Amino acid sequence: MSVEAFVPVLIQIIFAVVLAAGILVASHIFGQRSRGNYIKDKAYECGLPSLGKKHPRFGLKFYVVAMLFILFDIEVVFLVPWVLVYREFIVGQIPILLPVLFFLFILAVGFAYEMKKGGLKWER
Repeated sequence: MSVEAFVPVLIQIIFAVVLAAGILVASHIFGQRSRGNYIKDKAYECGLPSLGKKHPRFGLKFYVVAMLFILFDIEVVFLVPWVLVYREFIVGQIPILLPVLFFLFILAVGFAYEMKKGGLKWER
């Protein structure tokens, strides 16, 4: 390969680095943390001074639901490629259905356990 083939890639890398550096410099100059500006240093929330603690504590329920979301999101990440290549496995006579059904069974058991324990009920 010649060097000319890599010129567009080099231009794109240079553009990305310059753009990222420009955004960081602009954020530092004009951002909220710039010193000496009373209005920018003042807390602001919907036009009113903020009330309460700066960093409220989240309930444990929030984290449980977030972990469940990640778990089932990962399930989709594993199932989508399987769906896309299912025909190729069948043509190649590779048994793929039973492992995937086992994977789905384990996820269904975990979901049933969470439902039984009330892991998705916000009222508790």
